[in-house]
Amino acid sequence: MSLPRIYEVVCRDQETPDTATLCLRPREAALPPFRPGQFAMVYAFPRGEVPLSLAGTPSSAAGLTHTVRAVGPVSRALHDLRPGQQVGVRGPYGTPWDLTAAHGRELLLIAGGLGLAPLRPLLQAALAEPHHHTGITLLIGARTPADLLYRHQYGSWRERARVAVTVDRPDEHWSGEVGVVTTLLDRVPFRPPRTTAYLCGPEVMMRATARELAHRGVPTAHVFLSLERTMRCGTGHCGQCQLGPLLLCRDGPVATWDLAEPLLTVREL
Repeated sequence: MSLPRIYEVVCRDQETPDTATLCLRPREAALPPFRPGQFAMVYAFPRGEVPLSLAGTPSSAAGLTHTVRAVGPVSRALHDLRPGQQVGVRGPYGTPWDLTAAHGRELLLIAGGLGLAPLRPLLQAALAEPHHHTGITLLIGARTPADLLYRHQYGSWRERARVAVTVDRPDEHWSGEVGVVTTLLDRVPFRPPRTTAYLCGPEVMMRATARELAHRGVPTAHVFLSLERTMRCGTGHCGQCQLGPLLLCRDGPVATWDLAEPLLTVREL
């Protein structure tokens, strides 16, 4: 386990009332490069640390981008940071998204709520090499319109990919789709046998979506999920993130559905 390195907040975007995106720059030697799907252990002085997925391609190779939702004392402290303040960062940890598995195939990215954050750097990487894929589709689901992340980027994404959005509970200004994100699968064309899918969001959403994709004919080895369990160390030593034979901080968080399905059907104690 490495000691945290000091990073400084250089920019902050308020995404929703309880969610912010932080851009970090190293104050000393930078950590090794992160790949989409990997995560860092981010320390809020003096509260403690939490795992945060890479949430975007930074403007500098040494920088990091993380989106954090305020749900506890540590994540609240990180959410409330302002430019000029500092954090400790360890990493990179975990397995990345396997974008090479989709070469020559259609990409289908499906995000639920905060799950769009770990998928955003994957989308950015795919958009940067469109010649490797036969099409890119992004499906986004959220509880309400106010919970949608990165809304200011949807327009630029739609210039190079199909993007569909739905919410569970619309407000008086919402004119888009209403329902869970799986309902969007009937709204966009894709060829299941030639599709590689990447899912991130609440576990119940990923289970339902992965099963629906498999039912439609997407190969289970081409359905990737980002799994979540409590992570304390990030190095596979504490055992808090165990899921069956896997330690998700080391063997995950990214796993294929053929591996994850039997593990997610076992009821936890």
